[in-house]
Amino acid sequence: MLVLALGLAVSMNAYAKVWMSGEEGSLPLVAGYDSVFQVGEELTYNVSYAFIDIGQVRVKIVDKIQKEGKTTYRAMGYIDSYKGVPLVDLHTTYESSFSESLYAQWFRARLKVEDQQWRKFVYDFDYPSGNVYVEVGLEKSTVVERRDTLKVNTWYQDGLSLFYFARCMVNSITASNVPVVVNEKKASTYLNFKNEMQSQKIDAVDYPIDVVYFDGRADFVGVFGLTGDFEGWFSNDAAHVPVLAKMKVLIGNIRLELMKWNRPGWKPPRYFEKSGK
Repeated sequence: MLVLALGLAVSMNAYAKVWMSGEEGSLPLVAGYDSVFQVGEELTYNVSYAFIDIGQVRVKIVDKIQKEGKTTYRAMGYIDSYKGVPLVDLHTTYESSFSESLYAQWFRARLKVEDQQWRKFVYDFDYPSGNVYVEVGLEKSTVVERRDTLKVNTWYQDGLSLFYFARCMVNSITASNVPVVVNEKKASTYLNFKNEMQSQKIDAVDYPIDVVYFDGRADFVGVFGLTGDFEGWFSNDAAHVPVLAKMKVLIGNIRLELMKWNRPGWKPPRYFEKSGK
């Protein structure tokens, strides 16, 4: 999933050193929180493989919670393959709670395994104890199929919080491995932010869009077989809405393209060649 897009290529700069130090609230984000985190925002993406549409991804911010001087956001993600697509039948939902300082607090996922049966995945991040508690089991069963404890010593992302982490960092110039828990394991996503301005075209907009380009590498295998190198293009404005992504999968490449959005007051920024962008 887009959001699953998760060795340093350059020396650790100030951003990486501060963020990996584990000092809450010290992350120097480039984008403003309020400009990226808009409660009610819903973004829908078409997923295609070799010019065949195979599914759809939706992500939305559903809540903002302020308690004891701290702000937490809750987001939801939905991945659904289209009916009739050969060899692809995937339906899953994600829910993530992450802090304003951009680290995961808890994560929930549901994967449809049969018509009326879902498998649930639970991650609870307990940073003071240095643990992430993992549970896996069928949704309507009291039996826990798997229980595990992962030891951690820094802030981590989950597959959904990573989506918003990238949006806040896309205008920076930095490269680092970002720790992530995915597939009930610790892994990392290499993100290479360049603050490189480009233009991109998508079917939903009849003009070239002003975007910021970055690339990276997922050191794990995710949904749709996502693994390895990927590229992303986010809107070059305060919202940093992901417009387009190209990702490698086990059998080729997939493309995620913004097809519709619900974000009051926002539309993709137009790219103007004469403006120097």
